[in-house]
Amino acid sequence: MTTHIGTMRTVSGIINSVQTLEGEGMLVRRPFPKATFGDFDPFLLLDEIGPVDVEPGAAKGAPDHPHRGFETVTYILEGSFEHKDSQGNAGKLHAGDVQWMTAGSGVVHSEMPEQELARHGGRIHGLQLWVNLPQRDKMIKPRYQEISAESIPQAQTADGLVSVKVIAGEALGAKSSIQTQTPIMYLHFTIQPGAIAIQPMPKAYNAFTYVLDGEGLFGAEKERAGDGQMVLFAQDGEEVVIANPTNANSALDVLLIAGVPLNEPVVRYGPFVMNTQAEIIQAIEDYRNGRMGSIDF
Repeated sequence: MTTHIGTMRTVSGIINSVQTLEGEGMLVRRPFPKATFGDFDPFLLLDEIGPVDVEPGAAKGAPDHPHRGFETVTYILEGSFEHKDSQGNAGKLHAGDVQWMTAGSGVVHSEMPEQELARHGGRIHGLQLWVNLPQRDKMIKPRYQEISAESIPQAQTADGLVSVKVIAGEALGAKSSIQTQTPIMYLHFTIQPGAIAIQPMPKAYNAFTYVLDGEGLFGAEKERAGDGQMVLFAQDGEEVVIANPTNANSALDVLLIAGVPLNEPVVRYGPFVMNTQAEIIQAIEDYRNGRMGSIDF
């Protein structure tokens, strides 16, 4: 049984992913940014790594690199990664874990396949989302929030046909413990054939879905989208509706990501996202002069 609480949002566009290389040569699928679609305020980038089976010694990662002015959200679905940073932090992310890193004033970090996986090979699948920081928070102190798979709230409908992992925000009565600088929703829905997910969505939020697996029907018009596609919703309703057709062969696996737009100037140069060109030049200078530190362990 599904209950509508407001008007359904319509679909304003469907974005196809492009394949590109990141870091040492990781192949990623990227719906944005690309030449025809830059960002979706307050979101700056979404990359899907894999799913891919890597041979022993062939796993690629992202060695030491800087960030300033935004947040990176890493969500591991399969495999394991380890990270280090210039603030002395280190840790490992396993399947189902999330790392929410607020780069703020600047940090140098590395994200590499975990040593055992790199040595023996295995399956890798994960996502990285970049969330812009408001001007007031661009230069805050960097910090990490690491959430194990076991501590990510999960919920399901009474009939068990729709389940959700709540990385940020709230869904089906479950609420995340993640602290976000601006209001953010990051939900991982699994929808069985014939089922419908209905997620309340404040009108102020920009919202999109990204299909990880399967093919679904989205929005009031039941627009069809599948694996690797991003569905943009208009700000014209108070709920997002996602359906898995009755005749589907498998569950629909989809991310629903939403946030309040910042409506501020965005100037970006590689790993730096600020509000003015002068701030970008300052970030480059600070990095080159070692003011963001280095990884020495």
